[in-house]
Amino acid sequence: MKTNRIIQGDALVELKKLPAACAQSIIADPPYFNVLEDEAWDTQWKTAADYLAWCDGWVAECMRVLRLDGLCFIFGQLGKREHTFLHLMSRLTQQHQFHDLLIWDRAVGYDERRDSFTPQYEMVLVMRKGEKVKFNKDAVRVPYDAKTIEVYLKDKRYKDMDARRAHLEAGKFATNSLRVPSLKGISKEKCGHPSQKPLDLIEKLVACSTDAGDLVLDPFMGSGTTAAAAKKLHRKWLGIEKASNYIKIAKSRLKAAK
Repeated sequence: MKTNRIIQGDALVELKKLPAACAQSIIADPPYFNVLEDEAWDTQWKTAADYLAWCDGWVAECMRVLRLDGLCFIFGQLGKREHTFLHLMSRLTQQHQFHDLLIWDRAVGYDERRDSFTPQYEMVLVMRKGEKVKFNKDAVRVPYDAKTIEVYLKDKRYKDMDARRAHLEAGKFATNSLRVPSLKGISKEKCGHPSQKPLDLIEKLVACSTDAGDLVLDPFMGSGTTAAAAKKLHRKWLGIEKASNYIKIAKSRLKAAK
């Protein structure tokens, strides 16, 4: 199977053409359903039931092409209009094996609301196929600053201070709440997709769930962030995208990526 390419077409149709158990990691940022109301691709379903049925189909295909020790990450969002993701999570975890639920802390809020808290996070449902998964906790450590390391090294409870120092310098293990600032209009990384995810966020998902040379699949490639992260981390990648304008953006971005 040829990798490091973008397949133009419908995700459900194109996923069916891929061989089983070929992808080590799948990172899916699908339409959220009536959240971006000005985008035709987010408002194409008449009812939430129609949207959920569509999700059943493409997620089943994703799990088919996922390796036995792989992880599938699915982005979603909650709010007064975005509560369909609650139903989707319940539905999918009854059909497939639940692994984790990540919180993407966007660092700043958006869409101020008069009668509820300002939304500041999105969610990532993580599912697995087998009982054991490939997961590298060291790849997503969070660095301690020098002052914190100095303070912690004064704790006399640790007998092997060299080992303690090595651990502290490597950083603390990341939690399932990932704080990565969202992209604003002035961001140099922003390239024309209304729901573009930060490269730093996607890199964390790729790094923790794959090794160099593994295949990362993105069934809704958009502006190409997953491919850019995979390329940077020396992973193989494969993306599916229907819209020619986003494919053009992704190709230009990947061409410029180191």
